[in-house]
Amino acid sequence: MFRTHTNGELSLHHLNENITLSGWVQTIRDKGFMIWIDLRDRYGITQLVFDQDRSSAALMEEAKKLGREFVIQVEGKVIERVSKNPNIPTGEIEILVEKLTVLNESQLPPFTIEDQTDGGEELRMKYRYLDIRRNPVKDKLIFRHKMAQKVRNYLSDQNFIEVETPVLIKSTPEGARDFVVPSRMNPGQFYALPQSPQTFKQLLMIGGMDRYFQIVKCFRDEDLRADRQPEFTQIDCEMAFVEQEDVLEIFEGMTATLLKDIAGKEFGKFPRMTFEDAMKNYGNDKPDIRFGMKFVEVNELVKGKDFKIFDDAELVVGINVEGCADYTRKQIDELIDWVKRPQVGASGMVWIKFQNDGVVTSSVNKFYSEEDLKKITEKFGAKEGDLIFLMSGNENKVRTQLSALRMELGNRLGLRNPKEFAPLWVIDFPLLEWDEETGRYHAMHHPFTSPKPEDVHLLQTEPGKARANAYDLVLNGNEIGGGSVRIFDKDLQSKMFDLLGFTKEDAEAQFGFLMNAFKFGAPPHAGLAFGFDRLVAILDGNEVIRDYIAFPKNNSGRDVMIDAPSKIADEQLNELELRLNLKS
Repeated sequence: MFRTHTNGELSLHHLNENITLSGWVQTIRDKGFMIWIDLRDRYGITQLVFDQDRSSAALMEEAKKLGREFVIQVEGKVIERVSKNPNIPTGEIEILVEKLTVLNESQLPPFTIEDQTDGGEELRMKYRYLDIRRNPVKDKLIFRHKMAQKVRNYLSDQNFIEVETPVLIKSTPEGARDFVVPSRMNPGQFYALPQSPQTFKQLLMIGGMDRYFQIVKCFRDEDLRADRQPEFTQIDCEMAFVEQEDVLEIFEGMTATLLKDIAGKEFGKFPRMTFEDAMKNYGNDKPDIRFGMKFVEVNELVKGKDFKIFDDAELVVGINVEGCADYTRKQIDELIDWVKRPQVGASGMVWIKFQNDGVVTSSVNKFYSEEDLKKITEKFGAKEGDLIFLMSGNENKVRTQLSALRMELGNRLGLRNPKEFAPLWVIDFPLLEWDEETGRYHAMHHPFTSPKPEDVHLLQTEPGKARANAYDLVLNGNEIGGGSVRIFDKDLQSKMFDLLGFTKEDAEAQFGFLMNAFKFGAPPHAGLAFGFDRLVAILDGNEVIRDYIAFPKNNSGRDVMIDAPSKIADEQLNELELRLNLKS
């Protein structure tokens, strides 16, 4: 038996018991006559003591040979510590070691295995198996496990059945780029790794499974950010014989349960916002509603005053930053430089201060009287001490730019408290979006999303005005889940393929299996998928998903630990009948 107890469970209740522990050497404190060692495992730390008055000379010599991260086993007696450590559960006891066995030696690790480490991110990713020994990483993986268990329990209680769907599937042209896998048995042909199990879960509904879920790995070959990985995990769900309201009720319940169990927060009905209102008031379709700064449009108040920048703009819109009229010119200039960065792309910004003495002043006093400026502050509902920022330009671009500024100010002003949660449903998305470059419509969500029943007739006349029977769940300014009511009528699905520019041959080649299935009695169905990595991170007070994945990729999509992706041998290329023109 390697251990009778773990390193996190012993206390004064175990005094004088003979125990066996195993783990890694965390720290060594050698005073010559006495040696203390902190022994670590997943469960915690226990202090070991070797004492020349109570331990044999041979045992003392063995202890002196130990190094950090050695894997050892000890047998000994639980005794009371003289200098107690109230910061750890085992801080009242220590183990007087009677026998020491080195199970494995260790080289000195490239960084310290402690909560506050001296290792940089790239180094720690290269030695991820060492990083996992640290509490901050270990605790995140345990948190993820607990979340997965709660999700499974909730959905099982709601009569959902967990079904695994294939990982080697067919490539489709919609969405992000696929990762493709060559088939040795079918030369010149390729599988794709799934971006989602979308068509399979619809087929499960046709198969009568009624309520399906899966915590499933998905793959997208796209540019990476802090909240993206080439492989990620979804909570994928589908339901038959339901409408939008049924789906929202089930998954609002799941999210509320997680928020209560994990964060101790209770919620009533989640607010709902249309896509149109989200874009109009916040400039994006996943607004963070933990704080205000709603957009206010002021075209009618600022045009015709000989200020060309506003006169020529399609839209002049702004936000009121409460209590910030005391911002210095340096602070404001720094924000103007921030919005001019290529990532935001604004050409500039106008400011208006409603000062504490009641005077209203601005960066455009030359063009606007104090009376003009006061009318603007009234439109914003501003009060003394507030600061207004105005931006102008193309309607879509300026909303995006102002949205970026709003979020940046939310961060700077401490308004995005990670311990505060604000869930929100965004509904009534456009069904289609026009792509000027390709000269055709693209599905806002995916080709299987149904239009709102009252908008079906628009597909014949004004397809760009049709709304999708789709919904996104937003939490703290992040989309954590999204889904839709699906098309289940083969004629409507065929019409959707036509609008998206598929030829009959293309539609048959790509989705013929689904269209054929529709001929055999497809029930009304709808579904939703959560980004599990993102949901876990946000509920733990973070937005970077990489910390919650055991073996993540870096920002270049590489696994620096195993050095992947990598070249493969010519023999493998030949066997797969691939001829790659790669530069050495």
